[in-house]
Amino acid sequence: MMLCNVNLQSYYTNNFSLMKHHQWGLSDLENMLPWERDIYILLTESWVKEQNEKAEQARQQRGQ
Repeated sequence: MMLCNVNLQSYYTNNFSLMKHHQWGLSDLENMLPWERDIYILLTESWVKEQNEKAEQARQQRGQ
Protein backbone atom coordinates (compact mmCIF):
# COMPACT_ATOMS: atom_id res chain seq x y z
CA MET A 1 0.00 0.00 0.00
CA MET A 2 1.36 3.40 -0.93
CA LEU A 3 0.76 6.24 1.48
CA CYS A 4 1.95 9.64 0.40
CA ASN A 5 1.99 12.26 3.18
CA VAL A 6 -0.98 10.78 5.04
CA ASN A 7 -1.49 8.53 8.00
CA LEU A 8 -3.56 5.36 7.87
CA GLN A 9 -6.67 7.00 9.34
CA SER A 10 -6.57 9.78 6.72
CA TYR A 11 -6.08 7.22 3.97
CA TYR A 12 -9.24 5.32 4.93
CA THR A 13 -11.23 8.48 5.67
CA ASN A 14 -10.38 9.87 2.23
CA ASN A 15 -11.23 6.55 0.56
CA PHE A 16 -14.58 6.41 2.34
CA SER A 17 -15.46 9.99 1.42
CA LEU A 18 -14.50 9.56 -2.21
CA MET A 19 -16.44 6.30 -2.49
CA LYS A 20 -19.52 7.38 -0.53
CA HIS A 21 -19.98 10.95 -1.74
CA HIS A 22 -18.25 11.01 -5.13
CA GLN A 23 -18.82 7.46 -6.47
CA TRP A 24 -15.16 6.48 -6.88
CA GLY A 25 -14.44 2.74 -6.85
CA LEU A 26 -12.06 1.33 -4.28
CA SER A 27 -9.98 -0.39 -6.95
CA ASP A 28 -9.71 2.93 -8.83
CA LEU A 29 -8.45 4.66 -5.69
CA GLU A 30 -6.00 1.94 -4.74
CA ASN A 31 -4.55 1.72 -8.25
CA MET A 32 -3.72 5.44 -8.43
CA LEU A 33 -0.18 6.66 -8.11
CA PRO A 34 0.34 8.61 -4.87
CA TRP A 35 0.76 11.95 -6.69
CA GLU A 36 -2.28 11.22 -8.88
CA ARG A 37 -4.37 10.48 -5.80
CA ASP A 38 -3.19 13.73 -4.16
CA ILE A 39 -4.24 15.72 -7.23
CA TYR A 40 -7.71 14.17 -7.31
CA ILE A 41 -8.18 14.77 -3.59
CA LEU A 42 -7.15 18.44 -3.98
CA LEU A 43 -9.50 18.87 -6.94
CA THR A 44 -12.35 17.25 -5.02
CA GLU A 45 -11.70 19.46 -1.96
CA SER A 46 -11.74 22.53 -4.22
CA TRP A 47 -15.02 21.44 -5.84
CA VAL A 48 -16.65 20.82 -2.44
CA LYS A 49 -15.52 24.25 -1.23
CA GLU A 50 -17.02 25.89 -4.34
CA GLN A 51 -20.30 24.03 -3.84
CA ASN A 52 -20.44 25.07 -0.18
CA GLU A 53 -19.81 28.70 -1.12
CA LYS A 54 -22.57 28.60 -3.77
CA ALA A 55 -24.99 27.08 -1.26
CA GLU A 56 -24.10 29.75 1.30
CA GLN A 57 -24.64 32.52 -1.26
CA ALA A 58 -28.00 31.05 -2.27
CA ARG A 59 -29.04 30.79 1.39
CA GLN A 60 -28.06 34.41 2.01
CA GLN A 61 -30.03 35.57 -1.04
CA ARG A 62 -33.13 33.70 0.14
CA GLY A 63 -32.76 35.30 3.56
CA GLN A 64 -32.76 38.85 2.18
